[in-house]
Amino acid sequence: MAAELGGVLTGSPTSRSRILPGARPEHRPCALPSNFPAEQVLEALPEAIYITDAEGRITYYNQAATELWGLSPEVGKSEFCGSWKLYWPDGTPLPHDQCPMALALKEQRPVRGMTALAERPDGTRVPFLAVPTPFFDAQGNLLGAVNMLVNLTDQQAKAEAARRYVAIVESSNDAIAAKDLNGIITAWNPGAERLFGYTADEAIGRSVTMLIPPDHADEEPMILARIRVGERVEHYETTRRRKDGSLVDVSLTVSPIKNERGQVVGASKIARDVTERRRAEDQRQLLLREMDHRAKNMLALAGGLVNVSARNESTAAGLASAVSARLAALAQAHSLVLRSDAEQGNRHKATTTLHALLEAILAPYREGANIELSGGDIPIGAGAITSLALLLHEFATNATKYGALSASGGRVSISCAEQVDDLVLTWIEQGGPPVKRRHKEGFGSLLVRTTVSGQLGGRASYDWKPEGVAIRLSIPKERLA
Repeated sequence: MAAELGGVLTGSPTSRSRILPGARPEHRPCALPSNFPAEQVLEALPEAIYITDAEGRITYYNQAATELWGLSPEVGKSEFCGSWKLYWPDGTPLPHDQCPMALALKEQRPVRGMTALAERPDGTRVPFLAVPTPFFDAQGNLLGAVNMLVNLTDQQAKAEAARRYVAIVESSNDAIAAKDLNGIITAWNPGAERLFGYTADEAIGRSVTMLIPPDHADEEPMILARIRVGERVEHYETTRRRKDGSLVDVSLTVSPIKNERGQVVGASKIARDVTERRRAEDQRQLLLREMDHRAKNMLALAGGLVNVSARNESTAAGLASAVSARLAALAQAHSLVLRSDAEQGNRHKATTTLHALLEAILAPYREGANIELSGGDIPIGAGAITSLALLLHEFATNATKYGALSASGGRVSISCAEQVDDLVLTWIEQGGPPVKRRHKEGFGSLLVRTTVSGQLGGRASYDWKPEGVAIRLSIPKERLA
């Protein structure tokens, strides 16, 4: 082997000039020193090197070639390439006698830029670039060729990673941009176009401060200062300005970009729109406060019901029955509040209607009773539902115990009318037992006074007629809404 290499690379000046790779008689390459360690140099090279004779039989290969092929070909017998099998880059089988080395020998010219896949005996495939170069004697006769196989595995892996990275960046819903250490935008993905309204042509080359509202101007110097020392800024929530001037809440993640020497040369920035998340969080906090407010009100109201009922009931059973019925009315009203909340999605707009409230409260009393409802219907806001529910429940309970609904043939007429800024609700009972005016204030009278006058800012009047009581409520519509 050494003698052969000596003939190719280390022979006399005459022999050296005769057969250096690619040399033609008209080209006179410089002579190598007689003691040039050719074989040692070839073995030391990191790339696969091998030599064939004019017929393509391998006459020499280095250790790097063995590692690339995954085997040691038989010198003087293996032809054109020492690999187990060869394939074109698309996976099509490549016969050895059609490989780049065979082409170089056949056409007696260097072949450049051809790539292929070498399959090892274990089935793994190695992409490589082949650069075969034929060499000739002084008369121009082909003596053989030398080939270098450049392993492209790392390059292809890097290229694939780069393609994957680009695909991820381009398809991301988040805004992804890059900037240099002066804050000048150098990259801008479609997500950034959608979020901020600037196209890539409009954004690249401009300062990132175009996105920063005046009251956040101190943030960019702080971020750049941290990036310059290699720090990463994660999940920094702030506000940015779109092209149309509108503001958007974003969460920023900013990372240093380093060059091959590890020096920070810029920053990558990912901006995620958190407007909906913040809105949902605000809504959650609002609902929690509303739940707390309503729970406290309901507990206080329940306590008041127990205390007032105790003053009007002489037995434990009577107290339990009264409190249970009134709490049931509260539950019905509360169900209306919850249903209207779910339908409207906003506590300030949560409503039911007066007729719906009346229907819900009167439903337990309507079996076998004559109850008429007439007049206009208006929306009732969440703040007024509970008060009106208790009030109407009390009217219905008294009518069942003492009034028109306690006698066969009795009836209750309820009319609703709007008069300028007020709602006027009239409750008229007829056909019941004779009614006597009560001089002692009972629960119903106390409830009317505290609810209508105190909570709703309205007025209430009673007309104690022998055939039945008539109650007139006048309540400002704005308080009901």
